[in-house]
Amino acid sequence: MNLLLAEVAQATQRLADAGVPSPRFDAEELAAFVHGVKRGELHLVKDGDFDARYWEAVARREAREPLQHITGRAFFRYLELQVGPGVFVPRPETESVVGWAIDAVRAMDVVEPVIVDLCTGSGAIALALAQEVPRSRVHAVELSDEALVWTRKNVEGSRVDLRQGDARDAFGDLDGQVDLVISNPPYIPLTEWEYVVPEARDYDPGLALFSGEDGLDLIRGIERTAHRLLRPGGLVVVEHADTQGGQVPWIFTEERGWADAADHPDLNGRPRFATARRATP
Repeated sequence: MNLLLAEVAQATQRLADAGVPSPRFDAEELAAFVHGVKRGELHLVKDGDFDARYWEAVARREAREPLQHITGRAFFRYLELQVGPGVFVPRPETESVVGWAIDAVRAMDVVEPVIVDLCTGSGAIALALAQEVPRSRVHAVELSDEALVWTRKNVEGSRVDLRQGDARDAFGDLDGQVDLVISNPPYIPLTEWEYVVPEARDYDPGLALFSGEDGLDLIRGIERTAHRLLRPGGLVVVEHADTQGGQVPWIFTEERGWADAADHPDLNGRPRFATARRATP
C-alpha cells in the first residue's frame, strides 16, 4: 500500500465518524481530485507526490461541506457539471426521473420534441435530455441569480434555451406547444427544516429546498404551468419526496384536465416522482 492509500484509509474512518453517508467513496474522490488522477489510479501516486492539501479537503468534508462544493463538480448521468455555493447539487435519485422522461419522449411519435425544464438549477436535467434525445428542443428556466451563475457555465455551448424567471409564469410563448414538462422543484415542508441532512440544509439554497407548510406549494404552481404549456397528450414529470408518494398525483386530477396520473419508484423502490398526461379535450 502506498502512502496515499494509507491516508485514504485514515480519512475514510474520520469521515465515517463524522456521519458522512459514503465515507470511502468521498475519501477516494477527494484524493483523486487533489492529486489530479482518477479514483482507480490512486495506487499509482508516488509517496513523494502526496499532497498535504488532501487533509484540508478531508477536514471540509468532515464538517459536512458537500463533496461537490469541495471539488467544484457533480456527475449526473453522462454529464460532469460545475457546481458550488448558490446552486442545488443534483442528486443520484433524480437520474431515474430523467431516465423515465427520456424513455417517454423517445416513445412519442414526434420528430423534434419540445421539452421544458422548470426550476433547472445547475441545468442537469435539461442538459441530460438535450444530450440523450438529440433532436429535442430543450428550454429551461431558473429564478435565482446565484444559481444562474452556475447554470450559464454548464449550458454554455449547448442547445438548451436558458431563461431567468418564475416557473409559475414562464414560457408564455410556448403555450400549448410542449411535449414534456419536467421539474425537480423544492418540495421539503418548512416544518422539517431540522431533519434535513447538513449538506443540504446548510449549503443548498433554501429556495431550492423548501416550499410551504406541506412542501407542495410550488408543485401546485407547476401543475398549472404544465397544463398551460403542454399540448393535448403531452406529459408532465415532477420529482417529490419519498414521503409524498400518493399526494402529488392527486394534484393532477381529471377535473383539472389530466389523465393517467401516477407515482413511480426510484431504484430503491421508494415513491420518487409523479407523472400525468394532459387530457385531450
